[in-house]
Amino acid sequence: MEKIPTLSEWIGGYPRMEELMTKFYEKVLQDELVGPLFKHMSAQHVTHVAQFVTEVFQGPALYTNERNGSHALMVAHHLNRHLTEEHRKRWVGLLLDTADEMGIPADPEFRSALVAYLEWGSRIAVANSNATDNPIADDAPMPVWGWGEAKGPYQPPS
Repeated sequence: MEKIPTLSEWIGGYPRMEELMTKFYEKVLQDELVGPLFKHMSAQHVTHVAQFVTEVFQGPALYTNERNGSHALMVAHHLNRHLTEEHRKRWVGLLLDTADEMGIPADPEFRSALVAYLEWGSRIAVANSNATDNPIADDAPMPVWGWGEAKGPYQPPS
């Protein structure tokens, strides 16, 4: 049986993820809705996001090892930012548009996994953006995303 590639391998590894995030944030900065949220982002922001998502997609642990990052650190960057559903939808839409323009794999399996991750992560970002205290413990494991696993928080809809 052949080894099933990770999502990171399928997209082309860290170099391709960094290219995606670079082109994506160029679009973000030009967008009148979400651009203002990122106008003061650090020069390393794109690299950090590319490292984080690569790691979550089961690639090298660049965010953890090179950034000394953690899931708690990523969540902390979203605290008290007051993101809206409109911001979230635009952010996800711009990222998917950029992926399409770049020829990022569009096969149903990969695109389903990518969209699921973006929906999951962006909804968590919105929820945490309205909090002042980090709900993620400093020693919480990094999320790991694959080809279709459900990730919780397993709360019944309200």
